[in-house]
Amino acid sequence: MRKTLLLLAPVVLLGGCTWGINPDPGSNSVRTVWTGDVSSCHDLGKITVSVMDHVGPFDRNDIKVRDELQVQARNSAISMHADTIKPLADPVDGSQPWEAFYCGNHVVQPYAPPPIQSNPQQPYPQQPNQPQYSPPGQSPQAPVQQGGGFQSYPAKGG
Repeated sequence: MRKTLLLLAPVVLLGGCTWGINPDPGSNSVRTVWTGDVSSCHDLGKITVSVMDHVGPFDRNDIKVRDELQVQARNSAISMHADTIKPLADPVDGSQPWEAFYCGNHVVQPYAPPPIQSNPQQPYPQQPNQPQYSPPGQSPQAPVQQGGGFQSYPAKGG
């Protein structure tokens, strides 16, 4: 009995851990879009992230796994100069694909038609105090950080 308790103690203690996955500076400015229309945004590429979804024979909490996947996707998005991410599928075995976008000042609305551009020569209109888009490998101006930026997840299976 005593050996069983000693063997299970580390598993119980590790069940509540976040495994050291923390938001990087600037990742709180990356928005997560679950069902919105991102057709007016600039697609920057795919991100695939993964975390441990089980410890030995025990499955980790699904919400914690999803939170960590979102944090990792946001961390990866800032290195791509993306300001918006969207999941491409549900997590499977602790791995999840995401798409990274640069939407600029465009606020993504669920199922909204793309905005009409008054000047087709300038696809990404800039406003004061907003970061300039820079291709990967070049440094953009740093945006002013505001808010925590975390969102809740949609119900599983729906």
